[in-house]
Amino acid sequence: MSRAPLVQRHLLLCATPSNPKCHQGPIGAQCWDQLKRSLRQSGLEDPRRDAGIVLRSKVDCLRHCEDGPVMLVWPDGIWYSAMTPERIKRIVAEHLLLNQPVEIWISHRSKLATRPQ
Repeated sequence: MSRAPLVQRHLLLCATPSNPKCHQGPIGAQCWDQLKRSLRQSGLEDPRRDAGIVLRSKVDCLRHCEDGPVMLVWPDGIWYSAMTPERIKRIVAEHLLLNQPVEIWISHRSKLATRPQ
């Protein structure tokens, strides 16, 4: 049985809008295509990567319906809004590769809940 790779981050991108409040048109699909391409080209999906892989999931709704498409970077708890393919490229280059979030596009920060021991 092969061992599961170490996971560094998980990206959730609302790319399939089903709610009228969501973004409309082809932008979600364009962002998703760019995200796949950028992660692959940067080596972030390589299971041999020492820091771990970056997973991605296309989601319907992240319950932050303003200024979509929205992308959540987990476990960082950083929410980016008004995503475009160009923004995806910069977020991959700066946030994911250099650990420097792109502050101007952050719409929200979440904290991890911890359970008492």
